[in-house]
Amino acid sequence: MTESAWGDETGIARLVVDWAAKRVVRHSDPKTSARDPEQLRAAAGATITAGGIGAAAALDVFDRVLTPATRAQDDPMNLAYIPAAPTQAAIAFDLATSAANIFAGMWEVGAGAIFAENEALAWIRDLLSWPSTAGGTFVSGGTAGNLSALHAARSAAWAARGARPTGGWAIACSQSAHSSIRSAARVLDVEVVEVPPDESGRLTGEQLGPVLDDVPGIFAVVATAGTTNAGIVDDLASTAAACRDHGVWLHVDGAYGGAALAAPSVRSAFDGIEHADSFIVDPHKWLFAPYDSCALLYRDPALAKAAHAQTASYLDVIDREAANPADLAIHLSRRARGLPFWFSLATHGTQRYSAAIEQTLTTARDVASYIRGCQHLRLLLEPTLSVVLFDRPGWTDEDYRSWSTQMAADGEILCLPTRWRESTALRLAFVNPATDSGEVISVLAGIGSWPGP
Repeated sequence: MTESAWGDETGIARLVVDWAAKRVVRHSDPKTSARDPEQLRAAAGATITAGGIGAAAALDVFDRVLTPATRAQDDPMNLAYIPAAPTQAAIAFDLATSAANIFAGMWEVGAGAIFAENEALAWIRDLLSWPSTAGGTFVSGGTAGNLSALHAARSAAWAARGARPTGGWAIACSQSAHSSIRSAARVLDVEVVEVPPDESGRLTGEQLGPVLDDVPGIFAVVATAGTTNAGIVDDLASTAAACRDHGVWLHVDGAYGGAALAAPSVRSAFDGIEHADSFIVDPHKWLFAPYDSCALLYRDPALAKAAHAQTASYLDVIDREAANPADLAIHLSRRARGLPFWFSLATHGTQRYSAAIEQTLTTARDVASYIRGCQHLRLLLEPTLSVVLFDRPGWTDEDYRSWSTQMAADGEILCLPTRWRESTALRLAFVNPATDSGEVISVLAGIGSWPGP
């Protein structure tokens, strides 16, 4: 029997699995934890050597130096950006997914995993009220999902029109659309046409219609179902109607807010989404899965396949009638990144998922209610979903930065300044059902006496 090139790794595997098991149930804190490269190099020492430093030493560096220099995304008081709060079931099954080492690009080699991923996608599909023929795949994140959907949209428009428009192709969206839309436009070499929002900051069909009349090269409209900065949901019903009238693809970016489709208290905010042609939502944001996972769905997967399917001599034997995830996005090699989400959803059930999302919405409303009645703070926008925007009248930009930095350094809360209508503000993003509104309110109460001693 040929000796393994790596020697006996059994003990190494057990060492890492034991560490992971303890880490899953860890307690964390929201301290700012980044360190500069020189500090990390000094603390870690030389790790890549000719002879190797051994598993125990490498794991010690990881545990003692590297992970403490990362921010805890699942801490209940991490309310910056859009954090992540995966279930322990999802985190644990991410390890199982890696251990299974499944290539999930083609049905032939990954059928079982892809089947499970499709079960999770079907739940999202039903939340959208889409037909059973709709389908999709999991990609790395919202940027990859948006780019893949828009490429499919342009491919479909090109096939329908037979030629590139004289003035070139373009995408229409509101100014508050995610930065990845403009990134996708650069990759696709198309223009971005910004549509003026209504007084609530939403993209609407009334504003969109004239733009579609004036710019014939628009092949897709991107509506947002929960903007990252403010949680605004565009007027999807009127936007969809305008797209239908002009024969334009409607893509809905629900990377953050799309999870709230499962929350009855806000489901009406998404009316009209049933008419969209493509949709994304990131389970690693508000659907309690670990990084990295974006669910990308198409009303008509055949249009996506026409845009994305790769051909090569070694790929020509693939069954193209099968549900091959590689045919539905800009990827070929892929892990079964939807499995941790599937496992958690299968374990806990959709009702507990809906309840967890509702819990975060309740927390956001409770905090917003406190700010609304607070003498030293001002609520800037009634929250549609779980993002709360507010400011401290009289503060300078330096005051905001100083307070935010001190709170992070003290491990009290992660709450970062942002910009809202040309002014500096503070922003809280609630996606963790373990976040206690009372603890958040206690921190906000202290702003009244800032700066402290």
